[in-house]
Amino acid sequence: MTGLFVVFEGADGTGKSTQVAAVSEALCAAGHEVVVTREPGGSAIAEILRDIILDPAHDIDPMTETLMFAAARADHLHKTIRPALGAAKIVISDRFVGSSIAYQAAGRGISQHTVTEINRYATGDVTPDVTVVLDLDESVAAPRRQGRGALVDRMEAAPDGFQQAVRASFLAQAEAAPERHLVLDATQPAKTITQQILEHLRTHHGVQL
Repeated sequence: MTGLFVVFEGADGTGKSTQVAAVSEALCAAGHEVVVTREPGGSAIAEILRDIILDPAHDIDPMTETLMFAAARADHLHKTIRPALGAAKIVISDRFVGSSIAYQAAGRGISQHTVTEINRYATGDVTPDVTVVLDLDESVAAPRRQGRGALVDRMEAAPDGFQQAVRASFLAQAEAAPERHLVLDATQPAKTITQQILEHLRTHHGVQL
């Protein structure tokens, strides 16, 4: 695979969608071929699984949830990510394996080793070139989520303490592999964050802008 794989991570309400849109727009304007995708989802089968996983009407136990996310990810990789990287495109994904470690291990209580091994098998050890972690205290993120006016999904409806555990996991993952992560303060203006991400891609991954 010769393309560039960029993943955006962070707890709900940190501004991932805004940055995915802004960064992809800037890269396209610079002449790059960019594939924007998301998890769960990003392929026909994975989108069906997404609807099931996130629907608050469903009572899904943590291990089943973990396996469903991994199944969606396997199809997503096979149908969308690998072909795009093989064609030397830049793939920007809203979430990847880091979210399973944060949500299903730290949040739901499945052992991190189990979650990691399940996803290693599902992905064939595909690892993002860079994972951008948008970090925001839950006291700020929660009002952002509530202000969106959208239906609350199963992840957002988790009990108190869940989002704090998710945030801590993302930071721990970044600390464990700093060479593959870019952690940014999500309280900054959106345009400032976008410029920081683009500069990182330029200086660390040779992306022409």
